[in-house]
Amino acid sequence: AKGAAAAAAASLWRRRPRGSQPAAGGAQRASTMLPLSLLRAAEDASVLVELKNGDTFHGKLVNCDTFMNVNLREVTRSSSDGERFWKIAECYVRGSTIKSLRVDPSAIDKAEELDAQFRRRAPGSRGRGRDD
Repeated sequence: AKGAAAAAAASLWRRRPRGSQPAAGGAQRASTMLPLSLLRAAEDASVLVELKNGDTFHGKLVNCDTFMNVNLREVTRSSSDGERFWKIAECYVRGSTIKSLRVDPSAIDKAEELDAQFRRRAPGSRGRGRDD
């Protein structure tokens, strides 16, 4: 069951060729979004981080970097067996230890809005600082 869930989650990050139809049951929005842009839009939102060793961290995302290292606050950590829980004020999770991340659905909408704002910029706003 874990393998099927991981495969389904991984399929959301794959890009489809232009003009192709989304996979059955898959969300078209999530398939075109880059993971880092989604994480940056999810700052101050609730996230669930699952580590490769099975431990989970649930808290508010403070920030993330390009290596997917994340800082969380107001964290509840649970052990891999689900029998022990800890409350932590703040924690740092190294990106190479992360198996999966689940973000609040409102972060997807926020990421789409930020992406649309970026794409609507005037053509002269990019480049080497000249007003062409």
